[in-house]
Amino acid sequence: MTKKVEGITRAKYSIEQFMNSESIVDVSISHDDESILFGSDKTGVYNAYATNKNGELSQQLSHSTSDAIFPVTFFPEDKRFLYESDRGGNEITHLFLQDENGQSKDLTPGEQEKVMFQGWSADKKSFFYQSNKRDNRFMDLYEMDIEAFTSSMLFQNNEGYQIASISPDKSFLALHKPITANNSDMYIFSPSTGIEHVSPHDGDTQYTPVAFDKESNYLYFLTDEANEFLHLKRIHVTSKTVETVAKEEWNILTAKFSPNHSYLLYLVNNNSKIELKMMDTMSGEYVEIPDLPDGQISGVTISKSEKLMVFLLNSSSSPSNLYVYDFSKKKLQCLTDTLNPEIEQSDLVEAKVVHYSSFDGLTIPAIYYEPHLEDGEKAPALVWVHGGPGGQSMVNYNPVFQYLANHGYAILAVNNRGSSGYGKTFFKAADLKHGEVDLADCIEAKKYLTATGRIDENRIGIIGGSYGGYMTLAALAFQPEAFKVGVDIFGVSNWERTLKNIPSWWEAVRDVLYKKLGNPYTATEYIRSISPLFHAENITKPLIVLQGANDPRVLKVESDEIVESVKKNGVPVEYIVFEDEGHGFTKRENRITGYRAIKKFLDRYL
Repeated sequence: MTKKVEGITRAKYSIEQFMNSESIVDVSISHDDESILFGSDKTGVYNAYATNKNGELSQQLSHSTSDAIFPVTFFPEDKRFLYESDRGGNEITHLFLQDENGQSKDLTPGEQEKVMFQGWSADKKSFFYQSNKRDNRFMDLYEMDIEAFTSSMLFQNNEGYQIASISPDKSFLALHKPITANNSDMYIFSPSTGIEHVSPHDGDTQYTPVAFDKESNYLYFLTDEANEFLHLKRIHVTSKTVETVAKEEWNILTAKFSPNHSYLLYLVNNNSKIELKMMDTMSGEYVEIPDLPDGQISGVTISKSEKLMVFLLNSSSSPSNLYVYDFSKKKLQCLTDTLNPEIEQSDLVEAKVVHYSSFDGLTIPAIYYEPHLEDGEKAPALVWVHGGPGGQSMVNYNPVFQYLANHGYAILAVNNRGSSGYGKTFFKAADLKHGEVDLADCIEAKKYLTATGRIDENRIGIIGGSYGGYMTLAALAFQPEAFKVGVDIFGVSNWERTLKNIPSWWEAVRDVLYKKLGNPYTATEYIRSISPLFHAENITKPLIVLQGANDPRVLKVESDEIVESVKKNGVPVEYIVFEDEGHGFTKRENRITGYRAIKKFLDRYL
């Protein structure tokens, strides 16, 4: 199927073609610099793969046909590797070892034990991981040797700290303690002196530890102290003197050292685009990567020898590809071509960052995907709302956006107030006002779309996942004439139930969520006032709902009940449940089914 636009014939592609592009995640480099480990959904389910540093001899290492496998790291001296996997999207992640013969072993077999890999010890004879097997509310820190695979607890976490970093000499442990979404504290633990508070402050300020230096003298941390954005500082662990390491005009998201600490790397969220900054720790000079394509970087990993760096890079019209950079040759090479060869990239649309004024004059950033249109043609449009609360839409490749744009729908991914990435004032501007001011920002997005002259103002819908799914339901319930249709992807309908039933391992941030959204035990009336389920009689526009049966964050009952309630209104409602998915759909077959249904629904009602 083709369409001629401005003299150019552009092909129309099926959802199968878009989903048959490869998705790559999670990279690691072997001890000898010869192999690169990564995750891919090439078979339809995420599995572990490896390729050599020239992108040749790629081979599949794991062969799951059900649960997603996400590789974590090669072993320090051989080609064994660790991977994480859960069951059906339940988020109870275990840590597995796969040997060089392809045999796997669950290293953390507790049925309800959730585990997160933390990192390798300096001598590479053991690794650290977090586990909630002692108390399902809190993550303790363990060390496991790689000879007998026996583990011992290094830190018992009784106060809901987030374990951030371990010093190379194992003398210190950096801890993070959220107070609210806008305020947090930082601590240093040592077995000899216990826990020490190292970020005393007044008011809302973030302190997030990220890494220790090679000598275990300094702790590097992110803070927005006296600033709208997070910058990088370091504190001496004994003298407690503090100095600034790096400051940008946007948030620094994270920072880490290369294996031998020759480089300090950090990522900057530059107006919804992720940029890499790399500093030579000896000279303090920044290292530039020549011929780096425009796009967003993730998964940055430097090899043990520090001769190679691998990373993933995507753009709004290209899925993530695997790159390797040779420091000595100053050579950058792309090892993959993940876009389905049946799709011409020129047929896709380039997203652009736009801004519009909201109801009170506040400037709202957004990412705009406009379909290829003939002169005078006006398209239907969708306002997309990200997850969270507090998430952010980025200039990423999104196959659903491209699929819908390819079939004539414009997408405006709104970063409403309360979104991260635009300073702490913007981030907290929707606290205890969710479903109100943030929803108003989404409704004001219609004015931007109409003002382009390219959008049919009578055909604008709203779509989102998780918190964005909640915003979809909120729009239909609280502003029932604002949008023509709603697409709810595992969205919250009843905050009272969701906030009372957050996963046990979220205990450390339970109060943070309550302070942001409202306490379901003490502010029941308010919580119900912002919950669409209690106002479902107002929903009069067509609705489609997608839900994973194993979702531990937004329980299936949230979608069950809103669907049943809206059906009573005589409103067209479609409901799709995936029995083997959780909070997000990892299996290609399910994504195809779900996104095809969304387009069919939009074609019918929008």
